[in-house]
Amino acid sequence: MRRIVIIGAGFAGMAVVGTLKHSGNDFEIVLIDKKKTSDFLPALPDTIGRSIYPKYLAFNIEQFARQQRTKFIHSQVTAVDLEKKQVFLSSLVLDYDYLVIASGSETNFYGNSNIKENAYKLNSVEDAQLIISALSGGQYSNYIICGGGYTGIQAATNLRLFLRKQKKEGRVIIVERANSILGVLPEWMKQYTLENLKKLKIEILLESSIEKIEEKKVFLSQGKVFDQALVIWAAGVKTADFIQNLDLEKNPQGRIKVDEFLRVRPDCFVVGDAANFSYKNSYLRMAVQFAIFQGSLAAENIIRSIKGGNLRKYRPIDFGYIIPMANNRSCGTIFGINLKGYLPTFFHFMMCIYRSIGLKNKLGIVKNLLIIKEGRDV
Repeated sequence: MRRIVIIGAGFAGMAVVGTLKHSGNDFEIVLIDKKKTSDFLPALPDTIGRSIYPKYLAFNIEQFARQQRTKFIHSQVTAVDLEKKQVFLSSLVLDYDYLVIASGSETNFYGNSNIKENAYKLNSVEDAQLIISALSGGQYSNYIICGGGYTGIQAATNLRLFLRKQKKEGRVIIVERANSILGVLPEWMKQYTLENLKKLKIEILLESSIEKIEEKKVFLSQGKVFDQALVIWAAGVKTADFIQNLDLEKNPQGRIKVDEFLRVRPDCFVVGDAANFSYKNSYLRMAVQFAIFQGSLAAENIIRSIKGGNLRKYRPIDFGYIIPMANNRSCGTIFGINLKGYLPTFFHFMMCIYRSIGLKNKLGIVKNLLIIKEGRDV
């Protein structure tokens, strides 16, 4: 029996498992993840301001594996030997016939241990719970978000909503190393977002960075110092450490360059955030929609490869993207149409409900959204 090993139980990894099992073929499928839950990352900042319960953004991987009659191993992957076709875990070595690397991405602290130890991150439900606990129990006057991208802006607006709901004062500050927010996104989107952040009294410090954190004191470049500060780090992501050690072509984030079939070898596929797929003279951004479709196609191509058939090329379908902001003045592009205001906010939450795993989680998010009205008045 062919053994197919999948590293990562996020959107891409679960799509691989689902497609393999629904094909009706008899495979030994092994799913590996260092976490016990698969967390819905796009809605994590909404747990801060909109009070979506973090438990509704987590799905038990072992439960999923049981439903799919798949073996689940809760362990960290330490190395992969592509030549010997082996995956090394903390206390186990697994041989495979086919490997799918779907290990996603994680917060990148760029080797700064001081910031890693003293800043909060938003890469899991557990991270969100820690932030909520700190906000509820701590006395802060400054709330600093490092990173002016999608997650940073979403987190900053939710922090402002949290403070207003709690009737608390506080400066919310976005610190961005570049000379503008939102990276390579269109200028109209940047301007609209800047205007909205200004309305929310969220400050932006461009061409700035955090140098160190000492307890609740934060030292920025250019000599700025903030006391009684809580820091959320959203300044970038990278792939897992075992990927960094693979002798494969990667982009600066460590995403592995794949071919038109999502492969790096005939027996190894890379999908989701771990994959660097060339697209329109650049590489495809990280997104839930791409991860799911790539996972399904990788599974289909494994089946075709085993049966000696022709593989299918991956052709991205881009539905668009949204910058959700907690006062419902969001913006984005859906099917090529630029949107502002309530409509993109609505699409954001519809996507969260549709893509979340499990009926309990879907209904829980709906229930939370129906009883939360404060965001309209911010």
